[in-house]
Amino acid sequence: MGVNLATSIEYEFVAQPAGLQPEFAAPPDANLQFLSTKAIDGFRVDAALAQPASKLADNSTLVVSVHGSGQSYDTHPNACLLRLLPSKSIAVLAINTRQAGARVNTENFFDVRRDLEAAIYTARALGYQKIVLHGHSLGNIHVQYYAANNWDVDIKAVILTGMFANLPWKSRHLLVQSEEDFQRLREAARQSLREGKQAELLPIGMRRTGTESEPVSGQHFLTYRAEQSSTADGTYWIRRIPFPILMIRDDGDLFIQHFEPHMLLAAAKAPGSLVPSIKYIPLPNHKGPNAGGHSFRDNQQPLADAVADWLREHGL
Repeated sequence: MGVNLATSIEYEFVAQPAGLQPEFAAPPDANLQFLSTKAIDGFRVDAALAQPASKLADNSTLVVSVHGSGQSYDTHPNACLLRLLPSKSIAVLAINTRQAGARVNTENFFDVRRDLEAAIYTARALGYQKIVLHGHSLGNIHVQYYAANNWDVDIKAVILTGMFANLPWKSRHLLVQSEEDFQRLREAARQSLREGKQAELLPIGMRRTGTESEPVSGQHFLTYRAEQSSTADGTYWIRRIPFPILMIRDDGDLFIQHFEPHMLLAAAKAPGSLVPSIKYIPLPNHKGPNAGGHSFRDNQQPLADAVADWLREHGL
């Protein structure tokens, strides 16, 4: 009997896509390429790869970088790391997950792991043997979940930026801020699941970071926001990560409260935690709390320096 292929992860190099954000800039003294990767379920993962011109893949550290809610690899801070880290001999593979852009608030949390998986297997195919996972904002919980459930020997460390602690708790009490609205959302999401329409947008929106409600699907609400069914709780996953962890928050961040990194620190240092070491770096912001703080707009070089210095401390 022959061997049949059920599915696979594929990648190809493609031309630079049109419509990149104005803030996206090519790194100096580095090779910048664009890729299209097919995840195991067939979803297309777009990515940008910046490699130091002076180092081969098998002798380099590669950071796989995951963006926040509705963002993309060409927005900060992922874009600034893509531009600045190669000059420090660190390669970056920044990806767009299935919640990028217009797909925000629509995806199932559990499906995003396939996007990371596709990126990591692509990195291996390119010859990288030292992989670091970076997640920003919503991407922080995607990276935590992946690292807690995949103890691969070539994954060497985890970096979290603009990281919340417990998203279902935060969504209910700090974002939606209405018990009545939250209960209506939860019931509508459960109804969509019972009817097999969980991938469709709910008839009511969800308040997230602004004052207006945003469209949201039933599967997103149930897997990210509802406390009874969500797994987007970093205080649960972080203690199950067996790799060194770096956390960085811009002091100007309006969206991540100052206490949230400390909740993650406490969980990572709790008795029985698998985390071998963890470091938290708050970056001062001379503007104070401001709209650009969450994306490290005023702290791009300090962010890249902090990441590179920490990786160097760990032999990466």
